[in-house]
Amino acid sequence: MDSITGKLDAAVKDGKLLESSRKNIADLLGGSTNPVYHASVEELVETGEWSELNDRFFKRLAFGTSGLRGRTIGRIITKAEAGVTQAQDRPEFPCTGTNAMNFYNLSRATVGFVTYLKQWLGKQGINEKPHLIFCHDTRYFRRDFAEFCAGICTDLGCDVSLWESHRPTPELSFAIRKLKAHGGVMLTASHNPPHDNGYKVYFRDGAGIDGETATGILNIVNSLTSDQYTAVPESERGQMHTLGEEIDNAYTTRLKDLLLAPAILEKGASLKIIFSALHGTGGVFCPSLLRDLGFQCLTVAEQDEPDGRFPTVESPNPENAPALKMGMDLAEKEGADIVIATDPDCDRMGVAVRNKDGKLVLITGNQIGSLMAWYRIDTFFKQGVITDANREHAVLLKTFVTTGLQNAIADAYGIRCTDTLTGFKYIGQKLLKYEQALPREIQANYSDLTEQEIRDVQLSQGSFFVFGGEESYGYLGSEFVRDKDANGAVIMFAELAAYAKSRDMTIVELLDEIYARFGYFLEVGRSLEFAGAEGAAKIQKLVSSYASHPPAEADGASTTSMRNFASDDIYDAEGDLIPKENMMFFDLEDGRTFACRPSGTEPKMKYYIFGNRRPKGDPFTPEELAEAKEHVDKGLDSLWEWVRADIDARLNA
Repeated sequence: MDSITGKLDAAVKDGKLLESSRKNIADLLGGSTNPVYHASVEELVETGEWSELNDRFFKRLAFGTSGLRGRTIGRIITKAEAGVTQAQDRPEFPCTGTNAMNFYNLSRATVGFVTYLKQWLGKQGINEKPHLIFCHDTRYFRRDFAEFCAGICTDLGCDVSLWESHRPTPELSFAIRKLKAHGGVMLTASHNPPHDNGYKVYFRDGAGIDGETATGILNIVNSLTSDQYTAVPESERGQMHTLGEEIDNAYTTRLKDLLLAPAILEKGASLKIIFSALHGTGGVFCPSLLRDLGFQCLTVAEQDEPDGRFPTVESPNPENAPALKMGMDLAEKEGADIVIATDPDCDRMGVAVRNKDGKLVLITGNQIGSLMAWYRIDTFFKQGVITDANREHAVLLKTFVTTGLQNAIADAYGIRCTDTLTGFKYIGQKLLKYEQALPREIQANYSDLTEQEIRDVQLSQGSFFVFGGEESYGYLGSEFVRDKDANGAVIMFAELAAYAKSRDMTIVELLDEIYARFGYFLEVGRSLEFAGAEGAAKIQKLVSSYASHPPAEADGASTTSMRNFASDDIYDAEGDLIPKENMMFFDLEDGRTFACRPSGTEPKMKYYIFGNRRPKGDPFTPEELAEAKEHVDKGLDSLWEWVRADIDARLNA
C-alpha cells in the first residue's frame, strides 16, 4: 500500500488527482476493511485512471432533495468489482468510492438515520422502539442494499418491515402512514440511468425528509469515520417483518377512492390502453387496476420483466419520447387509444394519446397535470363538494417551475394555488402543515380517515388538497400518499380519458378547450449534463455567473426582474418563507420567463422557458388559439437558442 500512497501523492502534485479525492480515498480505505475497496483503488491507481478516481472520490455523497443518489457501477468496472458476474450482467460488487452508492455509504447513512431518529424521538418524549420500513424497486443491487440496511437497523434496535419483492415508491409513503411507522427508506434512483441507485429517506409523515432533518442526518454521517458500528445487546435488537398482500390491498383500495365519478368509467369501457412499466415497479399494480376499472389494458410484454439493465430503452424515463416508442408501436398495431408508461419506481407517468386525426401524440407533464387538475377542480364544484362557501379552504399545490396554466385555472375557480420549490417533499411539507393545523383530536387519527372524512374536515376547518404536481411528470390526487404517485396518476388519467370519451372528444381537444378558456401556456424544459468532477465545476461556474452577472436582456427583451432563491427572501402564497435554493428566475418585458437550477439528483443543469398568451375576454376562437400557439411557440424556441448561446459564453468566460 505504501507504493500506492506514493503514487496518489505524486498524482496530486502533478495535477492529475484532486486534493479532495486524495483525502476521500484515504478516509474510505482507513474506514473500511472491505477488500474490494482496497483492490479497486489499487487497480485504478496502477492503470492511471485518475479521471475515474476523481469522479468516484472528488466528494462525498450528500443528501439531495430527499436522500442519496449515485453510481453503483463505475464507468470503469474493476476486476475486484466485477467478481463473479450476476444475473442481468450485474457486477458482483457495487462501485468503490465516497461519491458512489455502495455498502460503505449505505452503512454510514443508515447508522446516521437511526441515530438521528432515536435522538429525535427522545426530544419529543416518545418512548417507542423505532419502526422503519424499507422498500426497493428493480435496479441493480436492489435486494442486497435493502436487506443490508434492514439488518443494520435491527442490529441497532429498530423493528423493520420489508416487502418480499419490489414495490413502487408511493406505496412506501402510504405504508409509513398506514402502519404509523417512524420513517422509511426507498432504494431507488427513480428514472436515472441503469448505473445509478439511491437511498431516499422518508420521515413519519410519509414525506421525504426536510432540509433540517437531512442536515441533522448528514452531520451524524459525516462524524462517522468507519463503516463499522456497534450492535445493541441481542435482547434489545429489533424484529424483521415481511409486508405483502395486506398492505397491498389497503393501498389499492385507497387508490380506487381517487375516482370522482365512477359511473363515467362506463363511457370509457371501449378505450384500449397500452401500459408499460419500463422494466420497473409499475407492473405491480397498474395493469390490474386498469382492468378492474373496466378498461381494456394490454402491456408491452418485452418491458414487463423487472430488469435493472432497462434493456429496451436508452433511458427508463417516461418524460422522454423514446421510452414510449415500443408502447406506441404496439398501440398502432392494436388500434389502442392511449399509451401510458411509468418509471422504475412508479412515481412518474408519461402518456401518448390520439388527436382528432387519429395520430398518437405525446403530451407534456405540464399538460397532463393541468388536465387532471382542471378535471378534479371542475368535478368537485359540479358535485357540490367545493362550493362558493368553502372554496377558500381548497388548495392546489405545484412547484415554481410548473406551468402557470394551473395558477390560472385555480384563480378562475377562486381556489388557492401555492407554489413550492422543486421536489415533492415540499408538497409533502405543505400537507403536513395542513394536517397539523387541525384540532389535536383529529390529528391523532388523521391517517385513518377516509377520503370523505378528510374532505369534510379540511373543507370546514382547514385546507383541502385538491391536486398536486410538478412539471417532471409527477402527480398526486390525495394526501394518503405524501409523494408523487404514478399508480394514482394512472387512475386519474384513465377517468379523465373516460370523461373526454363521454363528450366525444379526444384528450387533445379537451386540452385545447382548456387553453381557449384560461389561456395558452407553453413551457420548454432542457437539461444539460455535466458529469463527474469536471462537470460539477461547470455547474458551479454557471450558478455563480448568473448570480454575479444576471442578464440585463435576453433574446432582444429587457429583463424586468430577477428572483434569486439562493439569496432573496421569497414568500409563497400562504406567507411561508421559501427555503434557500440554487434557483433563479428571469422575467422579460415581453412576458417570457426563463429559470435555471442545478438538479438535486443528477449531474445536470436544468433550464425552464415559459411563455403564454391569455384571452382578453371571451375564450379564444379556434383561429385565435392557433395564432396564440404560433406566437408563443416561436418565442420560446428563439429564447432557448439565446439561452444556449449564453451558456456557452458563460462557461468560456
